[in-house]
Amino acid sequence: VHFRKRARKGKVFPEQAEILGFVPQKEIVYNKLLPYGDKLDRESNDILAQIKGNLGRAVQLRELWPGVLLWTRKLSTYLRLYGRKFSKEDHVLFIKLLYELVTIPKLDISIMQSFARLLINLLKKKELLSRDDLELPWRPLYDLYESILYSKTEHLGLNWFPNSVENVLKTLVKSCRLYFPESATQEMLDEWRPLLCPFDVTMQKAIGYFELFLPTIMPPEQHHKGFKLWFDEMMDLWVSVQNLPAWEGNLVNIFARLANDNIGYVNWDPYIPKIFTRILRSFNLPVGTSQMVIPRYLTNSYEIGHVVLWISSMLGGPQNQVQTQLNGLFSSIASFYHPSNNGRWLMKLMKLLQRLPASVVRRLHRERYKKPCWITPVPASHRLSDQDVTDFVESMKQPVLMAMFSKTGSMDAAQALQNLALMRPELVIPPVLEKTYPAMETLTEPHQLTATLSCMIGMARSLLSRGRHYPEGPAHVLPLLMRALPGVDPNDFSKCMITFQFIATFTTLVPLVDCSSALHEKNDLTEMERELCSASAEFEDFVLQFMDRCFALIDSSTLEQTREETETEKMTHLESLVELGLSSTFSTILTQCSMEIFKVALEKVFNFATTNIFETRVAGRMVADMCRAASKCHPAESLRLFVPHCCNAITHLTANEDVSNEEELDKELIWNLQLLSEVTRVDGEKLLPYRTQLVQTLQLTLRLRCKQGYTLACNLLHHILRSTALTYPTDYCSVPGGFNRPLQEYLPIKDWGRPGDLWNLEIQWHVPSAEETAFVFYVLDLLLQPELQRLQKYAQGEQEMSRDDVLQSLCIVQHCLLGAGSMFPPLDGPTITGLVPSMVSLEETKLYIGVDYDESRENYREAICKVMRQLLHYILERSEDDTKSLFAIIKIISDLMHFRGSHKHEFDSRWKSFTLVKKSMENRLHGKKQHIRALLIDRVLLQHEMRKLLVEGCEYKTVHQNLLRDLLRLSTSTYSQVRSKAQNVLFTALGTYNFCCRDITPRVLELLEPTRTDVTQQQFKGALYCLLGNHCGVCLANLHDWDCIAQTWPAIVRSGLSSAMSLEKPSIVRLFDDLADKVHRQYETIGIDFTVSSVACFLHFVHKLWHNVELEQGLALQQDKNQDAVQPWKFEHIAIGFLSLLLRDDYPLPAPAVLFFVQSLNHDALVVRKVRFAGLKRERKKIPVSPCDISGVTEPEGLVAGDRPGNDWLQYHGDSLPSTQQDWDHFCFIEKTHWGYYCWPKKLMVYAPAAEQPKDLSAENMNERERIICDHFTDPMFIKQLIEFLSLEDRKGKDKFNPRRFCLFKGLFRNYSDAFLPVLKPHMERLANDSHESTQRCVAEIIAGLVRGSKHWSFSKVEALWKFLIPLMRTALSNITIETYADWGTCVATACESRDPRKLHWLLEMLMECPLSGEGGSFVDACHLYVLQGGLAQQEWRVPELLHRLLSYLEPKLTQVYKNVRERIGSVLTYIFMIDVNLPYTLPTKSPHIAEFTERILSQLKPLIEGDEEIQNHVVEENGVGVQDERTQAIKLLKTVLKWLMASAGRSFSTPVPQQLQLLPLLFKWIADFHSVPVSLHLYDELKRDAKTCLSLMSQGLLYPEQIPMVLKVLHEIAGSSSWHARFSVLTYLQTMVFYNLFTILSNEQAVQDVRALVIRLLEDEQLEVREMAATTLSGFLQCNFLAMDASMQTHFEALCKTKLPKKRKRGSVVDTIPSVDLVRRHAGVLGLSACILSSPYDVPTWMPQLLMDLSAHLNDTQPIEMTVKKTLSNFRRTHHDNWLEHKQQFTDDQLVVLTDLLVSPCYYA
Repeated sequence: VHFRKRARKGKVFPEQAEILGFVPQKEIVYNKLLPYGDKLDRESNDILAQIKGNLGRAVQLRELWPGVLLWTRKLSTYLRLYGRKFSKEDHVLFIKLLYELVTIPKLDISIMQSFARLLINLLKKKELLSRDDLELPWRPLYDLYESILYSKTEHLGLNWFPNSVENVLKTLVKSCRLYFPESATQEMLDEWRPLLCPFDVTMQKAIGYFELFLPTIMPPEQHHKGFKLWFDEMMDLWVSVQNLPAWEGNLVNIFARLANDNIGYVNWDPYIPKIFTRILRSFNLPVGTSQMVIPRYLTNSYEIGHVVLWISSMLGGPQNQVQTQLNGLFSSIASFYHPSNNGRWLMKLMKLLQRLPASVVRRLHRERYKKPCWITPVPASHRLSDQDVTDFVESMKQPVLMAMFSKTGSMDAAQALQNLALMRPELVIPPVLEKTYPAMETLTEPHQLTATLSCMIGMARSLLSRGRHYPEGPAHVLPLLMRALPGVDPNDFSKCMITFQFIATFTTLVPLVDCSSALHEKNDLTEMERELCSASAEFEDFVLQFMDRCFALIDSSTLEQTREETETEKMTHLESLVELGLSSTFSTILTQCSMEIFKVALEKVFNFATTNIFETRVAGRMVADMCRAASKCHPAESLRLFVPHCCNAITHLTANEDVSNEEELDKELIWNLQLLSEVTRVDGEKLLPYRTQLVQTLQLTLRLRCKQGYTLACNLLHHILRSTALTYPTDYCSVPGGFNRPLQEYLPIKDWGRPGDLWNLEIQWHVPSAEETAFVFYVLDLLLQPELQRLQKYAQGEQEMSRDDVLQSLCIVQHCLLGAGSMFPPLDGPTITGLVPSMVSLEETKLYIGVDYDESRENYREAICKVMRQLLHYILERSEDDTKSLFAIIKIISDLMHFRGSHKHEFDSRWKSFTLVKKSMENRLHGKKQHIRALLIDRVLLQHEMRKLLVEGCEYKTVHQNLLRDLLRLSTSTYSQVRSKAQNVLFTALGTYNFCCRDITPRVLELLEPTRTDVTQQQFKGALYCLLGNHCGVCLANLHDWDCIAQTWPAIVRSGLSSAMSLEKPSIVRLFDDLADKVHRQYETIGIDFTVSSVACFLHFVHKLWHNVELEQGLALQQDKNQDAVQPWKFEHIAIGFLSLLLRDDYPLPAPAVLFFVQSLNHDALVVRKVRFAGLKRERKKIPVSPCDISGVTEPEGLVAGDRPGNDWLQYHGDSLPSTQQDWDHFCFIEKTHWGYYCWPKKLMVYAPAAEQPKDLSAENMNERERIICDHFTDPMFIKQLIEFLSLEDRKGKDKFNPRRFCLFKGLFRNYSDAFLPVLKPHMERLANDSHESTQRCVAEIIAGLVRGSKHWSFSKVEALWKFLIPLMRTALSNITIETYADWGTCVATACESRDPRKLHWLLEMLMECPLSGEGGSFVDACHLYVLQGGLAQQEWRVPELLHRLLSYLEPKLTQVYKNVRERIGSVLTYIFMIDVNLPYTLPTKSPHIAEFTERILSQLKPLIEGDEEIQNHVVEENGVGVQDERTQAIKLLKTVLKWLMASAGRSFSTPVPQQLQLLPLLFKWIADFHSVPVSLHLYDELKRDAKTCLSLMSQGLLYPEQIPMVLKVLHEIAGSSSWHARFSVLTYLQTMVFYNLFTILSNEQAVQDVRALVIRLLEDEQLEVREMAATTLSGFLQCNFLAMDASMQTHFEALCKTKLPKKRKRGSVVDTIPSVDLVRRHAGVLGLSACILSSPYDVPTWMPQLLMDLSAHLNDTQPIEMTVKKTLSNFRRTHHDNWLEHKQQFTDDQLVVLTDLLVSPCYYA
């Protein structure tokens, strides 16, 4: 079969290639299965030719908008309709064209996004185009990405980008990187390596770029030009970083991708233990008791998706080392999956569980089943063998089975099981079945049932697949189905739903046919088949029992049962879900039944429906659904029963004349109508025999007076029309042709679980025949025509009708339209032209949807349209309060425009449910669309519906214009509900027709015109709502179109003067707020220049337009200013907001706008002032320099980073600072901090000398705009006002340093050099002396702006500036307060950011003067340090000299008394030593080294290390009497050192482990509890707390392999300490350290032995607490498989247990307080056994029963042994209680007797 299939799949249909003229790349196969599939090749060819022609023409004419945009949209629609149905050459050309379009510089963002999305779609199937077919350059993409994501102008408000742009660009790069040229890798490394400075933000940027751009799919012979260039470098960097900086995650993502793309070509073996240790760490699992978590560990941890990809790509290979590590990983985290554990780490673990099997399945599919393509296959040596797969499934089985019942729900586990079962059903399905059967029996644990059922649903196909591994699967189907029935339970909603899903899933896969007779007729059956045949006799029983359950469910949910009289009559949400579940399950069952079973079921449901009368809301709907299901499956048999019965009943009940006028109808009549209306939703041709009866019934019931009655009649009409007029498949059975064949030739058993075959689907379509079409029009002529005539007469005023009559007629019209809409041709008429200038055709594309319209008949769509418009105008003029009729008309208008047989929202929800079902039932392993037949048929139908619904980009005709105007009139009418319904329809329509917004917008704006007096408030509000749009549709106020914005925005601002405007109404105020908010949120900078290359005339036109927009608004505002009395400030605010959105970076502002902005800086309303104003940068000239020439050192070969001779000239040297004009000009200043640290860029650009730069602005060379600014800022009055405003406080205590104001000042000083300083100086001096929060902040903002703005000033100006600033800052810093110190820190940090330190030497020297003067008390000292730290941290590695000076200044002061100063010093030390990193290829730094510092400190801490127990006598109160000897000094020093260790834990890159180790003994000593210490020691508490924190943080640290023996050595020493607290802490330290470095330690055999020896030694400690802790530690190590439970350990403990105890002394003598050595040893043995038992809380390994027996022997020993035994037994009982039935099997009978005795023995309660 497979070969035949493959051949068929591969063959191109020759006749198709003839029609098309090319071989399509990859088309959507479902199109061939449509009933009109043969016509589609010609259609697609026409459309493709249209697209190619017009797109090419638009590009040649350089008309991006609307031409190129419209036709690229058509291309993406073409992809949705036909897939990639074009030749390879066209494919490549399309991609190249779009690539050029996307990378046009300064292209409008939204256009760029739509091009990018299409390009992503074209590149999606990477197997279609190889690297030889296509090559794309990488640099244009990089430039695009850089200009948008690292935009220099966005934060100034000169550019507005949408939020989605980042993801679109990332996806675009991912799709293109496959096709980057082979030289790209080297070019990228040259471009981004210079950014790799680990202290700088550029590091994150560079690594981010590497992750995104580096290509990893290349043929093996090109690998030396690919990943081999960077792999070692990045890997070494990753391995050497210990503290999880933000970019570590990006590195993991690169490695994961590399591993996945090059399985077998990268050797991961040396790194595997390190990789797994880091993965385990990134889960942040809790270990031990008191644990500190470093916050960055949570924020920067790895993405699970990439971790999973990495693991699954490294599996396999000759040693398969990864699998052993993976076993270790799962056994170490297995117990976290137990349902009793919960925490924030659980989500991550569940994700790991869910995604890992999926990833391995994807890999297996790629290696074994995927069609080979150009991408290099996995080499045979590294493919997964069957054994590998089995090992993998085994390692995952345990955690998955535990996670089934997790608190987060069983979905993750179910998906994991689905994928595992695809690989090894025999391993996974049996244990789940073992859990499922008992769960079905139990009544008390519903959660267990829902969990197991949802897992079984996922594994259904694997259960039935009958592979060679698991042939006995199908035997479970019937027992499972029968036992699931009790789950249909009216009292438990979730159980009911999961049961329906379960039954539906299994019955879809299994034909319900009784094959038991085949046992006698056939003799060639296998044993298994015989078993299934005899079991299949139960099917009939199953179906009938299921129906009984459903009937019971229906009976208990009738309205009378569930509601009080007063409550609503509608179905509740839950009821509608149950209804859906019930009807779909029942219809699945009947579809799969054999005819015999179906007839019995039909009989049963018919009797149930006709012998009872149901209310129509809840129970009635469910019963009618069941009947509909029956009649859908076999219409002929069902209609024969139902139609005559219902029609007769209705005729009989309406025989009486009065019935038609009754308000309340007889229940029986209503029920029969409902039943009939549902039963007729079947294959149309089967209805034709009953047409006379049905039409007669319709005539009787459509004019009933009772609303409920005629609504049901309308439904009947709708369904009859629909069934005959639409195209749809009529059978969904799992095997084509159904099951009604004799058993001799067809045995249904063989089709259990069979997938549909896409090429033999044999879909039975219903296509309306001529007879049916005639019937449809007959019904319409008979029933619709008279209604239209009545309504028309009423609308012309010739005939009176009551409102109810109008509504009833409208109801009939609407249902006729819904039923037969697919038969009516769409509205047609002349097109409206001239809305938008274009030189390309903007025609619409027509799709054939299987209906040939009959032109000879009347087009009812147009007839309805005409009557509705007349009626609408009549109602609006006469009786506008008839809202119900208006609702109906709005709905009809909507359907007239868009409805062609299906609604968009229905299609969307069906598409969703289709993908859901597909996911839960698909086979990812074999792929090839092996879905079940019903699902494939559904997909074909969805393809048909999609063709009906694709209407976007329609031409805008006069018919539509009229309807839209009517909708607009309704949208601004009196009643709010009418308005909102009409608006929704309007928004949908606006999105459908091309450019209609340009036609409608002016009509909306008319209503806002202040000159009109006839506008009501409702119209005003309606118009505003129309501008606002709804959440998914168009927003008129914000169209991406200059012409519209030029009209709309001024109109919104002017509307404030309209008479209808009243700010008293909160709803209107809210509307304006929403409008302004939406415009601000959605506004994206619109390109001015829509050309591919600038065409002068076009630019001229645009500039004119831009001036108009700007000036119009500016002037509108000026006018409003003058009418301030009327104009509320709100509109002024909106206006300024709009104007600020119009600032751009590619075109300067017109002068009036500049004037306006400068004036509004001083506006009296606070909000208005907040809008900033940004000056534009002036271009500066740059020249390349060669770093080697400056330093006189040639760069070494290979990679050498860090402080080296070649970059020494960049660093700060106090003896060679520029102090004269001449030096200043000769110095080569490098402003950015990262240049030169890692390596030099190919071309280093610096600013040219001052002589070559443009002159400073002076009065002669300013233009108008610049002069306006200059005049204002040199005017003392203006400045005075401005400063007053800026130094007001806005929100007390909430204000912060405002970067926007800083940018304002920076821009001013940069563009005008020091022109404004004289006016500002006096103000600044005044502000600096005032210590208020807001004044200090204001002066800090100005100073930061000044320093940064003085970048290009001449030396004399700079020197003068600092002469003025230094005393000013001294004053300000001496006035520093708790509110302002953060602002000053920000000020100095901002001033120093990206500036050469040699330029700022005045500032740095001032800060270094003496930070800890002690003059202003401890607070001022701490603040000075903070400010200094801000400056130095920005300079990173370039000021080693200053760092040395600071360190030598601080060292003697480390014994500071004050806590806040100590903490600040700790933080400063972190920054001083941060540069001392231990990274690959990096030379030792010139900045201070940690090692030397630690040595000096240790010598001062000597007194604390040597002296021992008598510490307590020396801890006297801080200021009390006492010898201030070296001892006390040392304690204070220790405190500061601890602060430093704590501060550096989260910040530095590498942990100084060797130095920390020297401090360890001290910390262990201090953590101890000295009870004899005097009480007054809060100082001492702080010390102890800090010591604990430090130990906790150190123990979590990541260790290099070579550091492990060092740590263990120190721990061994401390374990011999005399203080038991220290020994106790060694164990807690050990637990965390081992878990957080698990695989690294495991890879070192000696280390494991050392740890084991240490723990076993401490088990025999003389102190009870230490022994118990050792036992806990041991049990933990055993549980996470760090140590193994082997024979030697067991015998060791058993031997210890047998230690004889000395006889008890006589009562009289003194009992020993110190336990004897023997007791300790015996206790150690018992503790060891107990640790082993507790190490497997959720299962019973083979050795456990024996150990339990050993333990029980000690139940009556002396304390503390007895206590230990009791605790162990009670814990054993607690953890094994849940699954005791399974665990019992591990014990022999004798053991069980003893055990039962123990667990309930009286001593247990004693």
